[in-house]
Amino acid sequence: MFDKLDEVERRFEELDRLLCDPSVIANQAQFQKYSREHYDKEEIVHSYRDYKKVREQMDANQSIINSESDAELLELVKQDMADLRAKQAALETRLKTLLLPKDPKDSKNVILEIRAGTGGEEAALFVSDLFQMYSKYAERKKFRMEILSCSYAAQGGIKEVIASIEGKGAYSLLKFESGTHRVQRVPETETQGRIHTSAVTVAILPEAEEIDVVIDPTEIRIDVFRSSGPGGQSVNTTDSAIRITHLSTGIVVSCQDEKSQHKNKAKALKILRARLLDQKERKANEERSLERKTQIGTGDRSGRIRTYNFPQGRVTDHRIGLTLYKIQQILEGNIEEITEKLALHYQTEALNSEQTQNSVNI
Repeated sequence: MFDKLDEVERRFEELDRLLCDPSVIANQAQFQKYSREHYDKEEIVHSYRDYKKVREQMDANQSIINSESDAELLELVKQDMADLRAKQAALETRLKTLLLPKDPKDSKNVILEIRAGTGGEEAALFVSDLFQMYSKYAERKKFRMEILSCSYAAQGGIKEVIASIEGKGAYSLLKFESGTHRVQRVPETETQGRIHTSAVTVAILPEAEEIDVVIDPTEIRIDVFRSSGPGGQSVNTTDSAIRITHLSTGIVVSCQDEKSQHKNKAKALKILRARLLDQKERKANEERSLERKTQIGTGDRSGRIRTYNFPQGRVTDHRIGLTLYKIQQILEGNIEEITEKLALHYQTEALNSEQTQNSVNI
């Protein structure tokens, strides 16, 4: 591990020099490439340097213990050594975590898809609630959200909404939200006070750039039609709505929110690229069964991942057994406590898996 850390530190120092080189500064593409690499290594190098400082202090303290006879001073040094050992252990764990292979998709923007499942109008109303939750979370994180497609239900809910979320690390923060979200509450139309259970599916897809997914024009069929609102009534007098069918996979994407056919097509292609990349990743994951065992909630939409129980004010994430009695705060976008514990759980699982694998190799 330490040989690898030394190598990372040497490269970090080399990047420091390169970023001050006038020829590199003049080449913006190269400068940005080195800047990104420098940023990616910064946290691990700073943690490693903290670790080395702790080790140096421990060595100095050990020299005092070996040579000093003053009982009072020895007691103080030994107490300091206990604190340093705790810092050393914490930094070692942190460094092992930072050395884990990073998901290359973590820095990507997100395509968020929320759909009503079982439960009719109540499910559609909960789609609205979840969309507001993610919207407020994105706002608090200074992310930019844009609705790409939205289909409203007759009673004011949302049958399906697709949106893009743009911001540094958006996918890394939201990737564990994919799955079935269950809601338990008494609908406003329920006269006898019975609790109904409804379900909504959430998909978090990394936004695919054109370089990630190349769409062959001969592989898609594009249909245009007039936009329609609730009940099917026409809301546009021109054929601006777009439906794109990917012929080899059967994936269909429709967009009609914009009055411009060109804008609807651009949005539809953005969604299609994200779904094609997701499909490609799923196929690759199926071929890596060991890796799938170390992952949680990375998109199995058939699995129930979370329950929102309104009568009890409770939100439970079933993957990690986390229950919080703060449903209103969570629906206001305060989901960090959940997302951070999910990320920590994943990191722990990945770290344990790597340590097990290293033991087997030894």
